[in-house]
Amino acid sequence: MTASLIVTADDFGADVAVNEAVEIAHREGVLTAASLMVGAPAAADAVARARALPSLAVGLHLALVEARPVLPPEQVSRLVDGRGLFRNDMAAAGATMFFNPAAGRQLAAEIAAQFEAFAATGLRLDHVNAHKHFHLHPTIAGLILKIGARHGLRAARVPFEPDAVLRAVEPETPPTLFSPMNVMARVLRARFRGAGLVTPDQVFGLRWSGAMTTLRLAGLIARLPQGLTEIYLHPAVRNNYPGSAPGYRYAEELAALVAPEVAVRLARSNVPRGGFLDFAS
Repeated sequence: MTASLIVTADDFGADVAVNEAVEIAHREGVLTAASLMVGAPAAADAVARARALPSLAVGLHLALVEARPVLPPEQVSRLVDGRGLFRNDMAAAGATMFFNPAAGRQLAAEIAAQFEAFAATGLRLDHVNAHKHFHLHPTIAGLILKIGARHGLRAARVPFEPDAVLRAVEPETPPTLFSPMNVMARVLRARFRGAGLVTPDQVFGLRWSGAMTTLRLAGLIARLPQGLTEIYLHPAVRNNYPGSAPGYRYAEELAALVAPEVAVRLARSNVPRGGFLDFAS
């Protein structure tokens, strides 16, 4: 088994500052894919940029937390708060989705609406994932498989991040191999692969979310494991924009994607790169 690599930007469409960074990182750096939030404020701008970047692989970033639904709030009333936004209490919201049949029907309708909104862009659906990795929830995962099949879905992120590579880059990194997220990710990977979806063998970006510096990105590329690896980042041309996460170093992540030392490391590795569908059989 040889190594291969996908470098993805999440939150495409969240703001023009993000969209500008995605375009720069793809044209001038090592970015190969982006995950589109179809209901976000700058989604139309993101789609226009993606159409002008045919080599950029674009997937769907399902937003079911910390976002505004695509459907009118009254149609997803059991999933939103008093402002019409998806609830931020993921554990309680997840329980509602699982145990409440009406909430489950609303969830299915919203996921379908987001897939349909992506289809309406005319972009090729490269992959799917979810904001805050909410697709680890078994109900959401099942709906992705069911609804995604109607839209030709062939690939998805599974956020399994092995400790060994992280600790090779930064030895002080504490172990997380048996963390709840990694355990759930193993279950999700088996489920998605059993349904025929392409999933990475490992994904990096969880532990260093919002802090994927040049040294970290270069270090990961220098130590790529065998199999398909996805590294995801959150680039933006500035650190603060409406809806940005406190403490995220968005501009540093953009700088990492265009850093000469990262490009040199990648060239030396000679690994195949692309979007998810470039590695689909």
